[in-house]
Amino acid sequence: QRRMFKLFSLPALLSVSLSNSSLKKKRTRSIFSSLFCCLRSYDAEPPTAPNNNSSPLPPPVEENGAPPKPPEKYLLPEVNINDYGKKCVVIDLDETLVHSSFKVIHKLLPVETSSDLFQVYVLKRPHVDEFLQKMGELFECVLFTASLAKYADPVADLLDQWGVFRARLFRESCVFHRGNYVKDLSRLGRELRNVIILDNSPASYIFHPENAVPVQSWFDDMNDTELLDLLPFFEGLSKEEDVYGVLQNLRGR
Repeated sequence: QRRMFKLFSLPALLSVSLSNSSLKKKRTRSIFSSLFCCLRSYDAEPPTAPNNNSSPLPPPVEENGAPPKPPEKYLLPEVNINDYGKKCVVIDLDETLVHSSFKVIHKLLPVETSSDLFQVYVLKRPHVDEFLQKMGELFECVLFTASLAKYADPVADLLDQWGVFRARLFRESCVFHRGNYVKDLSRLGRELRNVIILDNSPASYIFHPENAVPVQSWFDDMNDTELLDLLPFFEGLSKEEDVYGVLQNLRGR
């Protein structure tokens, strides 16, 4: 496999060329829904069992209608020495930090799968650079997306130029629960009272709504200031001993 990366100097421009032969030509859904996350996942299908050539395992599936138990091995490594004492913030990708589409929205991410080439256009949310840099100072930040790694990983490479994300989790780390790819925070290996999830999709944090900071879905409004507006809130939250009380008040508002 060969990957070539090129970052243009135009504002908010992401450009990646990927060559990947791991997808089968036969598809039951569009390539868009298979690459990107579960923002419209209410009609999603369970992932098929991997063949011998597949690398990631499919997300665990609910058992008897209940969320699966935490695994013996957690999703995150041990806390880095520089992050001791910091809370862990799980940050979503699509419609939270960026918006991706097959329609031209100024930003180019060509994705090649097998013999097919798809032009994926990725637009950065306003103030995302300032937001990530500040969040990296305050928290142990983890990227957690329900998208496939072949799409999300190169986008994160270009988005996070400061090494803010201590870890990146993709679709195979989600739990497939009632038609949605859910981010089960109990599988991270962090104390839940010190974990916060920033996500535009309530279905993504349905197991732990008390840990969530909801964010409006973003598509192309270049006057949007939500990430910038959230920074003072997160600065205060980073100093709290327990996040639940603050987040409960947030939900009440």
